[in-house]
Amino acid sequence: MNRRDFLRTTGVGLTTLALTGPTLAQNDNKEDILAGADARIEKHRKGRVTLTLTGPNGAPVKSSTPIQVEQTKHTFLFGCNIFKLDRCKTEADNAAYAERFGELMNFATLPFYWWNYERNQGKPEDLRTQEIVQWCKANRITTKGHPLAWNYIQPPWLAKDNPEDAMRLQLKRIARCVEKFAGDIDIWDVVNEATHYNRAFCLERAPTLTQAISNMGVEAYIRQAFSIARKAGPKATLLINDYRTDRSYEKKVITKLVNNDGTPMYDVIGIQSHMHNNPWGLNKAWNVCDTYAKYKVPLHYTETTVVSGPKSDNGWVTTARGETTQAKAVSEFYTTLFSHPAVEAITWWDFTDQNAWQNAPAGLVRTDMSPKPAYDRLKDLIKGKWWTKTQCVTDSKGQIDVTGFLGDYQISATVNGRKVAATFTLEKNAKKRINLKLL
Repeated sequence: MNRRDFLRTTGVGLTTLALTGPTLAQNDNKEDILAGADARIEKHRKGRVTLTLTGPNGAPVKSSTPIQVEQTKHTFLFGCNIFKLDRCKTEADNAAYAERFGELMNFATLPFYWWNYERNQGKPEDLRTQEIVQWCKANRITTKGHPLAWNYIQPPWLAKDNPEDAMRLQLKRIARCVEKFAGDIDIWDVVNEATHYNRAFCLERAPTLTQAISNMGVEAYIRQAFSIARKAGPKATLLINDYRTDRSYEKKVITKLVNNDGTPMYDVIGIQSHMHNNPWGLNKAWNVCDTYAKYKVPLHYTETTVVSGPKSDNGWVTTARGETTQAKAVSEFYTTLFSHPAVEAITWWDFTDQNAWQNAPAGLVRTDMSPKPAYDRLKDLIKGKWWTKTQCVTDSKGQIDVTGFLGDYQISATVNGRKVAATFTLEKNAKKRINLKLL
């Protein structure tokens, strides 16, 4: 969702976002944040619409006809990286991974790390990407590419003494990826972790690319990257993404990415929230939301991790106690973010413990793909507490009023002895009346 659509569908403006919860931040009390979460969710994540129903013959549906109403997808993006799809250790693991992922998620981050995506120059991994895209389409999962520009590592074939050529190829890659997958992947992390492009390990692992960025200047580089991505994908949703949540992110990156007319070059601010050591306090989570909401664009929590076991000399593995702690932290963190009007997506990192980043017990499922309590808790929220499934009865005009979580819906009924159905989308501040023909 881009900035204009965000403001239209949420009805949220600068003043509203800035005043979402100053007392919560001041109190530093997670109980205050959680106590008001349900009311905020009710206000910001639900909509109401009147449906006027007609049958296959065009006549109004009779009064007192039972109508089944069931949500089929959230507008809010509940996601995870999908790096292990069909890449687990066994076929049984692959099947379980896909099943668990599809049960819970409606959003998937696909890998576009340059050093892996194009191991051999001119031979990018497009086929693998298309396979994931097709699976996501079949399961009604929205896709995002991550990242287009990052100097964490550089491709092994990149010339070590030609930073000008490295920059030319980097910018060319941005345009190619966005254009190549337009219509399949229309959400992109354009620039990743620009607050620290000159870190020592970047100079070590990506010397040519880091030198190229230094020569151009970080500000000029990130602006150029976004300009090229925008030209390649005028309708794409473009993110800036970083793990820093302090003033450095604002001063070095966000405030630099502004067009001449004062509008941001990005559509979404991405916030990483890896918690491999200790979970964030809810006060911190709320404060971060309020801090970046002032820029009047949606916020995506792009990389969220809470581990389920302590690090030890015997390795980093999941434990029963750790899983209980993880589940509680995940439930509270997601509830807090889902209740904040500026947040439009949360992406978990990684889905399974199997070969997770840093070999951490970071998954929502274990190495054998069995669900942890955190998975079950999220499912209870996303497909339970925050999911609308109800039955209505038509009035004398063949109408029903539906209040539910924003997203896609299917309604079904039996009309003149025939089972019929229709679909609609419940949007915030959209049309309050919709005419539907049941077929």
